[in-house]
Amino acid sequence: MNQSSPLIPKDAQPTSWVDKMPNWFEPYCRLSRYDRPIGIWLLAIPGWIAIAFTRLNELPHWSDLQLAILIFIGAIAMRGAGCTYNDILDKDFDAKVDRTAGRPIPAGRVSVKKAWIWTLIQCSIGLCVLLTLPRTAQIVSLLSIPLIAAYPLMKRITWWPQAWLGFTFNWAILVAIAAVNQRIEMADMILYLGFVFWTIGYDTIYALQDIEDDAMIGVKSTARRFGAKVQSATFILYGLSVILVSTACLLKQAPIGLLGVAIFGGHLMLQAIKTSPDMGDRALILFKSNREASLLLLVGFGLSSIFLI
Repeated sequence: MNQSSPLIPKDAQPTSWVDKMPNWFEPYCRLSRYDRPIGIWLLAIPGWIAIAFTRLNELPHWSDLQLAILIFIGAIAMRGAGCTYNDILDKDFDAKVDRTAGRPIPAGRVSVKKAWIWTLIQCSIGLCVLLTLPRTAQIVSLLSIPLIAAYPLMKRITWWPQAWLGFTFNWAILVAIAAVNQRIEMADMILYLGFVFWTIGYDTIYALQDIEDDAMIGVKSTARRFGAKVQSATFILYGLSVILVSTACLLKQAPIGLLGVAIFGGHLMLQAIKTSPDMGDRALILFKSNREASLLLLVGFGLSSIFLI
């Protein structure tokens, strides 16, 4: 890291390429969590899985690759915009939590005004991606705006902000399916709902890091709501996710996809076994493993094409 740069926030990676950015730009990278790419993966991979899901009974098309690239670019832009927007609204909360007090806004490295400008720049990139999509996908994308705008407020008014995140973070599934098929069917909605439960599960694990600080400042979460029963709750959430994704495959008359679901489900059950109310920093490691879990499902769906050749 540049010697003149301030201390890295405690919730950031110890070392990353962000450390080598110019001093004026480095805090903006941290606002967008570029030093923590896990969020980008967890936003983009469900969209990729949705593309693979649409092709379970047919060979993939070259246009699928183009769509996958657009989803990834959109994930980078909108995840960054969402994190920046979240930090603007949560600046007072972040200043009171040890893990987040070093973030650019509460640390005084970026003003709220400049953070808003940075949010708009990233949203503009997302808009460029939006304009390249088919009309149906554009409409579906725009329907997510209320979910995105309200998410940072949910931890103040409900014990289930993780559920709101689930509906928001997996919207790329609906966008991708709309882009490929120009319509959304029952199987697609069930796939989406399955990923909502997956997100509630992994974000509950993530929230275990802050359970004590959240209690002191009055922030609500499923981790606090579940308390000592968090492991049982994680089993149930992940179990529902696997059941719903399996049901989606069967409704699509694509039982071949169940192989990928089984591997995905096995990974989730191992996570649930390791989950405990007092796991502290180990929760972050378990949370990050969901990138591999979702990639396993993606590969499982993708391999179905081999049997069609």
